[in-house]
Amino acid sequence: MSISDLYLTGLHQQNIGHFATIVRLALLDNKIDRKEQKLLKRLAIRLDITSVEFETILKNPTNYPANSPVSYDERLLCLYDLTKMLFLDKNPTIDKTSMLDRIAVGLGFPIENVREIVKEAIKFFLKEPDIENFKKVIKKANPIKH
Repeated sequence: MSISDLYLTGLHQQNIGHFATIVRLALLDNKIDRKEQKLLKRLAIRLDITSVEFETILKNPTNYPANSPVSYDERLLCLYDLTKMLFLDKNPTIDKTSMLDRIAVGLGFPIENVREIVKEAIKFFLKEPDIENFKKVIKKANPIKH
């Protein structure tokens, strides 16, 4: 075993933190339903989360810190994943909207644009979006140079 096998890379730690945040959102109602489980499994594959990590994170997602992404495209991808989990049921409640406001600020979006970003993200997710169209809509809502 090499030394690099013993320590998680920064990117992998970021992926684990991101995944744990998504799991916390899925557990807002204290259960993970079939749709949420399916989405979590797809995201785990995309984020290179092992099955052991997956099960460990599901048991206690609060053990993993959320790490804000550095690049704008990574922020958009995180916002996409988190919005998708929050609005999987297509039910935009005030609680979910205000949580998404906090998430967007935590991801590093400018406070002055957060309301518009969240509005566009929610509107977009009510239409079955894909990631590329999502990026275009959010970049338009956040016209600051990146």
